[in-house]
Amino acid sequence: ISRSEFEAIELTHNQAKQDLRNAQNDYQIIRRGSVGGGGANTNIRATVSGTILEIPVEEGDQVIESSNFGAGTTIAIIADMTKMIFEGQVDEAEVGKLKMGMELDITVGAIEGENFIANLNFIAPKGKEENGAIQFKIEAGLKTDEESNVRANYSGNASIVIEKRDSVMSIREALLQYDKKTKKPYVEIEKEEGEFDRVDVKLGVSDGINVEVLSGINKEDNIKVWNAESKKDKENQDN
Repeated sequence: ISRSEFEAIELTHNQAKQDLRNAQNDYQIIRRGSVGGGGANTNIRATVSGTILEIPVEEGDQVIESSNFGAGTTIAIIADMTKMIFEGQVDEAEVGKLKMGMELDITVGAIEGENFIANLNFIAPKGKEENGAIQFKIEAGLKTDEESNVRANYSGNASIVIEKRDSVMSIREALLQYDKKTKKPYVEIEKEEGEFDRVDVKLGVSDGINVEVLSGINKEDNIKVWNAESKKDKENQDN
């Protein structure tokens, strides 16, 4: 054969040998994690102490170190179980009442008879629509100790005291009436048997059931249960 034909065949042969070596190296990487006769030993140390929650890789998996071009492979998830975060959702109607640092009372469904204290440290600046309502994400630092049996991803509920009053006069909100024009609240006070006078009242804090009364009535006044009377009148009309 001519020299040019020989050189072309030799080049093809050398390329095939190189492809074979590359394939063998890939096989060794998949099988042992490295190329060569000896195994690769790498010491990996966590930057923080804590409890291992998850190991998402298995023996023989390829891992990549973090760099400017990527986050690398996560080989373990570690958490300090004494410094946990409560995540919750608050409706748009209530989020305006929250302030950073507020104390939350956390109840965990899986742990009966024990409450945990948390402090609000994050309120989302933007809400998300869920089931037709706008919800805002909140986060609070949960205070636990080593003896607490709190685990990651437990579900729980948080109660927040927006305002608090002690030793004040209050009435049931169901007793209130509102002026159709001014929208101001009032109640009807019994003056004589079967006769009632309208009295405007100034209200304070409400929990949705009872409301604080700042002025307008005193504790000796008998207040008309107007909604119960209306219900009776309606029943009589129906009969």
